[in-house]
Amino acid sequence: MLPWRRVLGPLIALLLTAAVALLPATTAHAAGAPSSGWNDYSCKPSAAHPRPVVLVHGTFGNSVDNWLGLAPYLTHRDYCVFSLDYGQLAGVPLFHGLGPIDKSAQQLDAFVDKVLAVTGAAKADLVGHSQGGMMPRHYLKFLGGAAEVNALVGIAPSNHGTTLAGLTNLLPYFPGVGNLLNEATPALAQQVAGSDFLDRLNAGGDTVPGVRYTVIATRYDQVVTPYRSQYLNGPNVRNVLLQDLCPVDLSEHLAIALTDRIVFHEVANALDPSRARPTSCASVFS
Repeated sequence: MLPWRRVLGPLIALLLTAAVALLPATTAHAAGAPSSGWNDYSCKPSAAHPRPVVLVHGTFGNSVDNWLGLAPYLTHRDYCVFSLDYGQLAGVPLFHGLGPIDKSAQQLDAFVDKVLAVTGAAKADLVGHSQGGMMPRHYLKFLGGAAEVNALVGIAPSNHGTTLAGLTNLLPYFPGVGNLLNEATPALAQQVAGSDFLDRLNAGGDTVPGVRYTVIATRYDQVVTPYRSQYLNGPNVRNVLLQDLCPVDLSEHLAIALTDRIVFHEVANALDPSRARPTSCASVFS
C-alpha cells in the first residue's frame, strides 16, 4: 500500500471534486441582491401566497447562482422570494456553505427573522438544495424554527449524509483526512454519512411537529448517495422521486435545482398544495 502521505492529497482532491459537482454553472455573479425580482424587501405577501419563500443554497453555492432558475420562476408566480448566503469561510468569496452547519443554521434563523419582520408574515416557507435542504432541519429542531416555518422543501437534500458513491468508505484507511476536512471545510465532513452532526440531527426522528416536509430526489444523483438517503421518515412528509414524475428526466444533483422546470413545478405544488396541479414531463412548459 502506498504511504498515506502520498495518497492524502489525491484523496482530498477527489472528495472536493465530488463536492464541487454542487457548484453552480455560473459563478461570475456577485452574491448580492439580484435585479430579477427576488430579495425585494418591499415585497408584501399576497392573500394567495401569504408566506415569503426563503431559498437556502447548497455547499459551494451562494444566494444568487444557486437560484437563477427557481427564484424567477417563483417571483413570476407572485411569491415574495428571498435568499441568503451562509457558511462563509474567511478569504473564500462566492463559494459558501462550508462552515460549521450549526453556525449556518444560526445564520438562517437570523435571516428568517429579518424576512418575517419586513414582510409582516407569521411564518415562512423554506426551499433548500443539498446541504440547504438539510441544514434548516437543525434550525427547526434546535433553534425554535418550527414556530417560524410552515414548510421545508428539500431538493436533493443531504438529510442522512452521503457516501459520495462509496468514496467516504475509504476515509478510515487514511488517518488524518477526517480531521483535515473538519478543520478546513467543516460542512463537508459533517455531511459524510455517519457523522456526529447527522447522528444528533436525526436522533429521535427526522421531523418536528407543525412543519410540512417535501423531499424531491433524482435517481441520478451522484453527490448525495445513495439517493434514498435523502428521504425523510415521519408525519407530514412527502418523498418524491423525480423519475416517478417524468421517467425520461435525467437531471442529476446540480441540474435538479438549477434548471429543471419539472422540479420547479413540484416545488410550487409543495408550497401551495391547495392549488397543486399534477406534475409530469409536460410541466417543463408550465
